Amino acid sequence: MTAFKEKAVLMDADGIRRALLRISHEIVEKNKGTEHLVLVGIRTRGVFIAERIATEIARIEGIAPPRGVLDITLYRDDLNELSYQPLVRPTEMPQGITGKTVVLVDDVLYTGRTIRAAMNALLDIGRPKSIQLAVLIDRGHRELPIRADYVGKNVPTAAHEDVSVQLYDTDAEEKVVIRECI
Repeated sequence: MTAFKEKAVLMDADGIRRALLRISHEIVEKNKGTEHLVLVGIRTRGVFIAERIATEIARIEGIAPPRGVLDITLYRDDLNELSYQPLVRPTEMPQGITGKTVVLVDDVLYTGRTIRAAMNALLDIGRPKSIQLAVLIDRGHRELPIRADYVGKNVPTAAHEDVSVQLYDTDAEEKVVIRECI
């Protein structure tokens, strides 16, 4: 198991809130409202971020877009390399996604492999009109040609660093930190 030490706090709770508020406004503006829009959070923290974005969109537009939960475990390209038995949890979609604009939501965009797996999982469920991507943090180091449509914060990182998003929903505190491998 790799050990990390906290190097710097990138965002506090207010910074996270402001970033998600901005992303919510950008989603509404780009899509001219919420009609035919579905937010899909990638387990685990992407689900909670998608819920927060949906809440903000409801404040803006008066109606929250439908939300889904996507588990990409079986779509990972490193599944056969894992030394542990992965836990597969259910994928939950509120309705069909065919013909809809799906906004995939995740906490950190890094190599792009998680998003590739998520797109494959979505396409097994239906055929969206389009897929957009919203992330709280984009840390660079892409291995696949994937980019986010909505970004809370771009953070250049070194390969030996890690970005950790901590939310009250899953953690004891709310912040985004950069950590160094020790």
